[in-house]
This record gives sequence, structure tokens and C-alpha cells, in this order.
Amino acid sequence: MKLRLFFATIQLPVDYVMLVSAALVAYFIRFESIYAELTPAVSIIPYNWYFLLSFTIPLAWLLIFALNGLYKIKERKFFDDIPKIIFACSTGIVFVIALIFFNREFFASRFIILAVWVLSIIFVSFGRMMIKFIYYLFKKRGIGILQVAVIGSGKVYEAIKNEFLENPVLGRKTVAFFPVLDEMAQYALKNLKLEKKIDEIIYSGAPTRDAHIELLRFCEEMRINFKYSADFFSTTLKNIEMTTIAGIPMVEVKRTRLDGWAKVYKRIFDIIGSFFLMILFFPIMLAVAIAIKLDKSAPGPIFWSHLDDGKKAKRIGEDGAPFNYFKFRSMKINTHNMRYEELAELNERLGTPMVKIKNDPRVGRVGRFIRRYSLDELPEFFLVFKGDMSLVGPRPHLPEEVSNYSGHHKQVLSIKPGITGLTQISGRADLGFEEEIKLDKYYIENWSMWMDLYILLKTPFVVLSKRGAY
Repeated sequence: MKLRLFFATIQLPVDYVMLVSAALVAYFIRFESIYAELTPAVSIIPYNWYFLLSFTIPLAWLLIFALNGLYKIKERKFFDDIPKIIFACSTGIVFVIALIFFNREFFASRFIILAVWVLSIIFVSFGRMMIKFIYYLFKKRGIGILQVAVIGSGKVYEAIKNEFLENPVLGRKTVAFFPVLDEMAQYALKNLKLEKKIDEIIYSGAPTRDAHIELLRFCEEMRINFKYSADFFSTTLKNIEMTTIAGIPMVEVKRTRLDGWAKVYKRIFDIIGSFFLMILFFPIMLAVAIAIKLDKSAPGPIFWSHLDDGKKAKRIGEDGAPFNYFKFRSMKINTHNMRYEELAELNERLGTPMVKIKNDPRVGRVGRFIRRYSLDELPEFFLVFKGDMSLVGPRPHLPEEVSNYSGHHKQVLSIKPGITGLTQISGRADLGFEEEIKLDKYYIENWSMWMDLYILLKTPFVVLSKRGAY
């Protein structure tokens, strides 16, 4: 999936380079080649001015390409893109002709217009063909392919099995076959997931609803992509995508809407947003650092980044992968484990995997203030910029908490944890654990950029109200 996302992402800059090249080659043919000698131009378009247009107008064309679905991340044949490329380039030329119509001084070379149109179709098609070819070579060599387990039996099962074995260029490699999802199959699949040797499960078994639901829950728990034969499934589900394998309709149940270009958009938004926020909050972070260092009630380092035994503090991120975590230190040193020992009886979340202690005696004077306004979490902007976290998402999960999660709880590990999220703006520490999980699952299943902006804009008001802050 990462390889497919990479090649889909580079299509945009490659298209841009091809469009710019088409414009520059058209200029060269008209004014610098033998064609210029055979058919002298009445007037020469200034190169500097044309050069500037050649780099700016293609930006509008890329938007036209996007609106025509040329950047949708899905498996499709090269020739499926040709009609869309022709239509998009033709629409772009109409855009240029419209500029000429409203500004007669723009330029009036009919040859340039025709040449750019033809060359843009040829160059963009060539660029995409090269990307497809390179992607094909990667898949043929088994690089970046999806590792698949097939569950089921019968003709559909055999067809899918043989298709993957005979056509490695489909980008999938079968690593396991199981007739049913029994305990032995679950054990084997869990081990494959732990070893990072499985990306997707395809179900092609008999139409028993209980088996479908059990398998779907298992995939959510293990954070594995799930597809099933469209012939056998009648349940209405969110975030599904139709594909075909061996001529058989298949439905993929996407674990989150944050897939494909949505993931790219969110990452770009995180990089730009975290960089801006680091600069904006730098004076506050500096003041907090100085205050922590001067706090005699809880002497110690500025940042909390290690556990009591000296090991690095971890949080669980996307797809259950741990990452190194740090934030401003709000507690006295070497008191982290007290939450599970001496202070366990003060936990207000008994019966859940979480530990929440109100009026925590481990917290110093400065720590109590920065916790109240969530200032201790400001260094998380660096983790967002690095790529371990996102600006918006579920809260960062402690490894010891995740080890006690039930199957449906683990769906919140499908995406990167966030500095803020629906949970934080809906009650912070006041929410019950199951309520928090429901909100996080709703965010994962219904994500949009507008939702992210709404959450980010509402977060400061919630923080300043101190509602639900411990």
C-alpha cells in the first residue's frame, strides 16, 4: 500500500514536469527549430514572459486533472487514463484560449496552442506510462507488494488463489490460506501481523453472517485491510471500495477514510500546521521550560522522556507501532509507576484500561498549572512534524493501556494519534473510556479536512475553559 501511495503521489509532480516540458518544447519548435525557418513567425513571443507562463498555467491544469479523477489512488490499467488525459488537457487548452479571448495581448500563436495541446497529451501519457512501468517492475520483483491471506473455499476461493499465483504483477502475494477463521487461523494470522508479514485478508467463504462479522472484527482488532467477495455479503458498511480479482467483484472494507490522497493531504497539513504552531508557541514553550527548571517543588529535567527504570517513554501510534514520546515534565521524577502501585486506589477509571488520578500528588506546582491548560503537551508539535503524531486524532495510547484493550478498542490504532481530537473537545477527562472510543471511531470513519479544522479551532476554547482537565 505504501508503494502504491508513493507512485500515486509522484504522479502529480511528474504531470507538472510533463506539462511544463510540453509548453517549452512547443516554444522551441515554433521559434528555434527548422519549422521556424520554413514558416517564419510574424512576431516573436518574449521567452522570459512565456517561460513564466509555462510554469504557472500548468498549476491550474493539475486542478483540472484532479477534478477528472486522475489522482484517485486505485489499481487501474494505463489505458483507462488515456481518455481522461485527453479530456483534461483539452479542458486546459480551453482555459488558455479563454485567457487569450479576454486579453488579446496574451499571445496569438495558433501553432503554440495546437502544439501545447498535442504535446501535453503525449508527454503526460508518456510520464504516466513510465510510472506504471517502474511500478510494474517493482511488483514483478516482489517489492512493496501486499501480503494477503485468503479465507474460504469453493470456486471463488480457487480462482483468487490461482490469480495471485499466476500473476505476481497484481501486486499481491498470498502468504496463507485458511478454509475458515478458527482459533488456529487466528493464531497464525496474529503471528503474521506481529512479524509484519500480512497486509490484507480476502474472504471468499460461504454466506454466513456470523463468520463475516467475526472476521470483520478480527481485522479491525489486528488493523488488517479486509476484502470480501461481493457475491456473498449483504451487510451495509461504510468506507467500501469495489474492485475485481480474476473477474470476480470484490469489496474492500476500508478501516478509515484516511487513505490514499486523504492521507497525503493530512500529512502536508500536519507538516505546515505544526511548523507554524512551533513558531507561534515558541515563547510560551520557552517560558514553560524556564518555569519547570525553577520549580523547587519538583526538581528535575525539563522534559519527561524516560520511565522510572531509565527506558525511553513510548506511546502506541498508527497501526500499533510504538514511538518515542516526550513532553514537558509536570510530575516529580521517578514517580510514573506509582499510578499502578501506591496510587492505584485513587484511579477514577477503575474497570477500564486507563488510569486517571484527580489531584495527583505526584504533580508539582508548575506541573499542575501546565496540565490545567495542556501546556505540557506543546512539545508534541515536534512529534507531529517528525511524523509520529498528527495535529488531530485519537489521544496517544500508553503501551500498558493498549495491552488491555479489547478487540473493538484497537480500531483507534488505525491512524496516528493526535494532539487534539473529538475526545478532547467533547469533555477531555470527564468522558468515560467507552465514550472516548466511540468518538475516536466516529472520527476515523467520518474524517474530513473540515472536521480537522473544526476540532483545531474549538480546542483553544475548550482548553481555556479548563473543562475536564486533570
